[in-house]
Amino acid sequence: MITFQEAYQQVLAHKQNYGLEEVPLPKAMGRVLAEDILADRDFPPFDRATKDGIALNYAAIKNGIKKFKIEAVVAAGSPIYTLIHEHNCVEIMTGAVVPENVDTIVMYEHITIENGYAVLNNEPTQGQEIHFQGSDEQKDAIVLRKDKVITASEIGVLAAVGKAMITVKKLPKILIVSTGNELVEVQDTPLPHQIRKSNIHSLFAALSEEQIVPTLMHLNDAKDEIKREIKKAILENDVLLLSGGVSKGKFDYIPEVLEELGVEKIFHKVLQRPGKPFWFGIQKEAGTVIFSFPGNPASTFANYHLYFKDWLKSSLNLPIPKINVILGESIPVTGSLTLFLRAKIQLENGQLLAELIKENGSGDLTSLANSDGFIRLDPKEVPYNAGEMVPFSPTRRTLSL
Repeated sequence: MITFQEAYQQVLAHKQNYGLEEVPLPKAMGRVLAEDILADRDFPPFDRATKDGIALNYAAIKNGIKKFKIEAVVAAGSPIYTLIHEHNCVEIMTGAVVPENVDTIVMYEHITIENGYAVLNNEPTQGQEIHFQGSDEQKDAIVLRKDKVITASEIGVLAAVGKAMITVKKLPKILIVSTGNELVEVQDTPLPHQIRKSNIHSLFAALSEEQIVPTLMHLNDAKDEIKREIKKAILENDVLLLSGGVSKGKFDYIPEVLEELGVEKIFHKVLQRPGKPFWFGIQKEAGTVIFSFPGNPASTFANYHLYFKDWLKSSLNLPIPKINVILGESIPVTGSLTLFLRAKIQLENGQLLAELIKENGSGDLTSLANSDGFIRLDPKEVPYNAGEMVPFSPTRRTLSL
């Protein structure tokens, strides 16, 4: 049995590259950019007005002019206009091209308009309220670098440079497999010896946050069925996420089946709680990576967030965030297991404080819903003290720093 740190490094050592694909701009949200994006022209592409008001030549103010005849009105989207007379001005709207022979804009709030003339209420500063051409980015500058997640901010930039099709990193094709005769569908009424499927739905929802839409499969505790379907699944998918069937029970066929199918076992069982029976391996001929999680809800949920999410980030060449939180209480840790405890996180005085959530073992679903993630407590001889910093793995997107 290996330590959590050893298991974690083994998982990351088997990151994969699934290549690239092009997606239309509306489908690029949440994907990982695989190309540097260049400005196709200066940003902004022209001197643009940042306020509604009048545009004038500051030289007229130096010559003592305070009252300007309005010779035109320039709207956003209008072609460039040329000021005819230096002592005149034009009314201009936000976003419009600043006219030729003009170098200053005065907002409406600072002028009085009467009888076709604009009167200055106070003297402006030369060049004010103008967003100058190329002041943000110049043509051919890199405006977005590859290897970053596309958010709403990046969508706006991609649209502005005319990228209708975006090259992104391909996501793995994933199958989620639940096992066990005791599991029934969500809409069914369980018999006293049955429970509803929950792990596959938790994993499905978690993967949707990664822009992955997996397929689902359920297998009964029958070795022939498991072997037949897993063999087919290995050939058709990049990743298998299995829930259940990896412990020491007489009907836990998964490790045996995977060995018979030529899947290389990287490790089975980790010195951790929850999720100790976790099995990880790869079918090298097909290139299929297999995460086989214990069936208890907390075990599946924890191992997904502790291992799979970081494996996926590593495979997509994304940085893996390291988050530390402050313990709100003293916690003794005995034995050789790394503990992952459910916690609620609060931000106080710029620091993340962890409050332990009461839990009732690996099958406790409601405590998962009440927590923000898992704190990690590695084995050590003395208790962890209140105020001590410990690693934290978030399970809510709002806390994924």
